[in-house]
Amino acid sequence: MTQTTTLRLDEALKARIAAAAERAGTSAHAFMLDAIATTLDQAEQAAAFAQVAETRWANLVAGGDSLGWDETRAWLEARARGETPPRPAPRPPAG
Repeated sequence: MTQTTTLRLDEALKARIAAAAERAGTSAHAFMLDAIATTLDQAEQAAAFAQVAETRWANLVAGGDSLGWDETRAWLEARARGETPPRPAPRPPAG
């Protein structure tokens, strides 16, 4: 079921939307729906990313092993040169 929602837009914003929609070959309504859906997708992805980061940080703080940046960077650089170095060993975080 689709419901109607009213958006109060000032004239300048309405004109910008109309111009952008025309350039995109769509209606102002469709343009606004797409903009809302795109912004919502981005917000949901950012929230999911933040949740993963929080979970990983909590695991690390609780005693999880990690890779040191210096060793990891050297490994990545060697891989980029086509070498096959051994992977860096995980270790408890310093602190």
